[in-house]
This record gives sequence, structure tokens and C-alpha cells, in this order.
Amino acid sequence: MGDASSGMLPRMRFRSLNPFATVDRPREVWAWGMYDLANQSFQLLINTLLFSLYVKGVLADDPKGGGSLWASMAAVQLGLTALLTPVLGAMADARNWHRAFLLGSGCVCAGLTMALGAVGKGDVALAFGVYVIAATACGVGESFLGAFLPRISTPETVGRVSGIGWTMSYVGALGLLGITWGAIKVMGWTDVGQMRPMFVFAGAWFLAGMVPAILFLRENAGSGATAESPGGAVGAAFRRLGESIRNTRKYGQLTRFLLIFFVYTAGVQAMIFFLGQIGDAMGFALPQLTLLALVMAVSAGCGSATTAWVQDRLGHRRTIIVFLGVWFAGTLAAALTRHLDLPEEIFWGVSALLGIGLGGTGSASRALVGLLTPDDREGEVFGLWSLATKLSAVAGVLLMGAFGIDRGLLVLAGVFALGGVLMFAVDERAGAEAARGGRTVGHDTGEP
Repeated sequence: MGDASSGMLPRMRFRSLNPFATVDRPREVWAWGMYDLANQSFQLLINTLLFSLYVKGVLADDPKGGGSLWASMAAVQLGLTALLTPVLGAMADARNWHRAFLLGSGCVCAGLTMALGAVGKGDVALAFGVYVIAATACGVGESFLGAFLPRISTPETVGRVSGIGWTMSYVGALGLLGITWGAIKVMGWTDVGQMRPMFVFAGAWFLAGMVPAILFLRENAGSGATAESPGGAVGAAFRRLGESIRNTRKYGQLTRFLLIFFVYTAGVQAMIFFLGQIGDAMGFALPQLTLLALVMAVSAGCGSATTAWVQDRLGHRRTIIVFLGVWFAGTLAAALTRHLDLPEEIFWGVSALLGIGLGGTGSASRALVGLLTPDDREGEVFGLWSLATKLSAVAGVLLMGAFGIDRGLLVLAGVFALGGVLMFAVDERAGAEAARGGRTVGHDTGEP
């Protein structure tokens, strides 16, 4: 008897430490998380760190013109993604094309990301076109990645699964930053103009990370028949969108949350798109910016890992409110660091605080959308989630452009405070039950 129990103990301990052992479809969750890990090569190296600086410092004739060019490129791709994702999502729901859109958009993004390595000084039009299409494909893929969340989880585990995927994305970010830091040190690439090989590497990383999703992520069996023509699929998509508009009151909590999500995500997206320029304003060189991103990635991973274990019990609404408080404290501290001319070393601690907020709100927000999503409308709802994300990014970019970095940080602190207050208006339990036809949700949503 003693031998049997002692043999069970290591297995039980391993199970408690293995996050995939606590979910219903571990292999699919792992493959889904690997896609999250893979697309960090575009989100981090292209959007946040390297390519934005490459546009500003290499493509354009002067830094001011480069900043305007980057803002234009970002705005166009965000607008295209916002327009496409709800329609493509509804089309996928009608025809069960979620997997095809996910993998197809990933391949397009990865291929064009590698093509950015061929873009040199003065190739403004080429860079504009290649980046916009690649970034739009990445945004479409992110929407369909989210659409798989309610399909590979249950209402009781949606927060855990979302947190696992979000944490894996930051594991990928750490690996990418480590490789970038190594390239800078070993190759002596201290100037952003020397980083073009990293664009090729980013695309290859994305392709390699998609392999598990290709092998193991499967489309759910559904009732939708294959469209006889593209026009038939598009027509079905718009009919479904029309039905959803008519059912807005029925799914009122979801609609309310998406509107609030738009508000606070404007602040999140502004920080993502302007992180490199904020660091540049602090006087950080490229190696320091890489370390800054590394600090944020580590702390973001800690934030998302925390949500993976607590939000299903604490409630997604409460979790979001807590992390919006972290965002408020971080952006206010960053603003004060700039306004009071405090030592730049303080900003390293501030960046860790911002990273925790980034990982926590991202994971918890995606999980709440998954909980509030009606059955068989995953693509459509996560298309609307993507629409809210991209429109909020446009708003955030315009906000920072209008106020500048110094005053903009103060404005963003107010945005996060407003989002936290508005979140108290979301009735998580009622929304989850409406999404499942009135069935009681068997987990603690954190509602009073």
C-alpha cells in the first residue's frame, strides 16, 4: 500500500505543475498556444521593436517623416483588419473555415515578413504594401486564434486556457528577445539598419511555430455546408451579421464589454505601438530598448500566468479591474518619470509594472470574450473583438499623436482609470448564461 501511494505522489505532483494536465484537450491547447507563441515574431519584432524603428531611421529621409510614415502604415493595416475580421469571422462560422483562415493568414504573414528583409532605404511604397498586407494577415489570424478559445475550453476552464496561450506567447517573446540580443552582441548590430536579417528570421520563426497547429488543431464538426461560390459564402456572412445586430439586446453584456474593451485597449495599443519611441525619448539606445522589451516580456508572462490560475475562480471582470489598476499605476509613474525628470533607472521598474498589466489584461479580456460568446458564433464574435482591438489601436495612435509622449502618458492613465470604473457595469454571469441559452454557468464568475 505504501509503495503504491508513494508511486502516485510524483505523478500527482507533476500533474499539478503541468498546465496542460488541467484542461480537457491538452494536445489541441498546446498546438493553439504554439501559434500564440509563433506570431510573437511579428507582434514583437516587427510591430513593437525593430520595424517601427527601421521605418523611422532607415526608410524615411528624416526621423520626423519616419514617425508620420509609421503612423500611416499602422493606421491603414489596423483599418483593413477592422473591416475584414467581422465579415471573415461570420463567413467562417457559416462554412466552418476557421482553421483554413487561421493557417492561411499565418502563412501569408510569415512569407511577407521574410520579404521585409529585402526592403532597403527609399523603398517606401514597397515597404508600405508588404507591411500592410502582412500586418492585416497577422490581425486576421489573431482573430481566428481567439475564435478557437471557446472551442477548446469550457466555461470552467476558459480563463485557464486563455492564460496558458497568453503565457506561451511571452515565452516566445523571451526567446525572440534573447536571440535578438545575441545577434546585437555577436554580430555587432548596434544600428537598426543592420537588423534586416532579423525580419527574415521573424517570418521563419512564425512558420515553424505554426506546425503544431497544422498537425493537431482541427475544425469542429458543424452544420454549415460548403459554399457553392464565394458570393454565397459572403452572403451567408452578412446574413449572420444582420442576425447578430438584431440580437444585440439578447447579448447585451457582450456588447457592453466590447465597448468598454475598446476604451481601455486604446491605452494598451498606444503603449505597444509607441514603446520604442517612449524608450527613445528616455535616451535608450537599441541594446537598451531590447532589454526594456525583455523586462516587459518577463513581467507580462508573469501577469498572464497569474491570470491562468486565478481568473476562473476570482472572475474575469474582477481580474480585468485589478490589472487595469496596474496599468493606471504604471502609466502614471511613467508620466511622472518624464515630467519630474527623474532618473531613467526608475523606468525599468515602471516597465515591469506595465508588462504585468499587459499580460493580465490581455489574457483576462480574451477569456471574458470567450465566456460571453454564443455557441457557433465564435468567428463572428472574435471578429468583432478584433474590430474593437484595431479601432482602439487607431484611437490610441491618434491620441498619442495628438498629445505627444509626455502629456499622452497622463491621458492614458486616465483612460485606464475610466476603463476600470466602466467594468463594474458588466454582469459576467448574466452574459455567460445568455450565451448558452439560459443554462447556468458552473463556475464562480465573481459576480455579487
